[in-house]
Amino acid sequence: MFFARKTPKMPLASEILPGRGTSMPIGEPHHVSGMPLLPPFPEASRRVQFGMGCFWGAERKFWSMPGIFVTAVGYAGGSTPNPTYREVCSGLTGHTEVVLVVYDPARIGLDKLLQVFWENHDPTQGMRQGNDVGTQYRSCIFVEDEADLALAKATALQYGQALAARGFAAITTEIASGKPFYYAETEHQQYLSKNPNGYCGLGGTGVACAIGTGVGQSL
Repeated sequence: MFFARKTPKMPLASEILPGRGTSMPIGEPHHVSGMPLLPPFPEASRRVQFGMGCFWGAERKFWSMPGIFVTAVGYAGGSTPNPTYREVCSGLTGHTEVVLVVYDPARIGLDKLLQVFWENHDPTQGMRQGNDVGTQYRSCIFVEDEADLALAKATALQYGQALAARGFAAITTEIASGKPFYYAETEHQQYLSKNPNGYCGLGGTGVACAIGTGVGQSL
C-alpha cells in the first residue's frame, strides 16, 4: 500500500499527515437504496460508526437491514482532517476504515446493530483482520452519546466472556463517542454493490453474541 508500514502502529503527533479543509465530494446517492449519503438525515435518526476491517464488506452487512436509513463508508478515529484512502492506508492519519450506519431507533435498536458488528469480524486481532494488516483495519465502535457508549461497552464485556470461553484473546475494539466521520471517496461507497465479485475479507469468529438476553435492560 501507499507508504505502508511493515509493523502497524499508531503514528506519532509529528508524523500525522496534515489533510485538508474540504470534505470529499460525494455526488451520488446510495447505490442500493437511492437515499442521499449526506446529511441532513431524518430528525429522529441515530448514528453509529463501526470499524470491522475492510469497509467494503462491513457496509454490506448493514445496508439492507430493516430500519436502516442509509450507510456510508469513511474514516474515523484519527487526527488527519478529510483524508484520502491512500493517506489512511499509509498509517499516518491514525484513522480506521468505518461504516456509518444511520438508523431509525423506532424500527431497529442499537443492540441489534451491535450483534451484527460483533458476530461478523474478529475483535481480538488488534490492527488487522485476517490478512488485512494496518492501523486502518482495527476494530472500533464510535457512538453519539453516553447511553449508547454504555450499551456498547456492556455488549463488549458480554461478548468478551463468550470469546474467552472459546479460547480467544481479549477484545481490542476501541469504543468511544464524539469521533468525527470523514466520507471516503465515491468509488468506495457501496463498493460490493457496484462490484459484486469484489474483494471481501470479512469473517467472524463463529462465536454467537447473545444480545437480547439481558444486555441493555439493566443499564
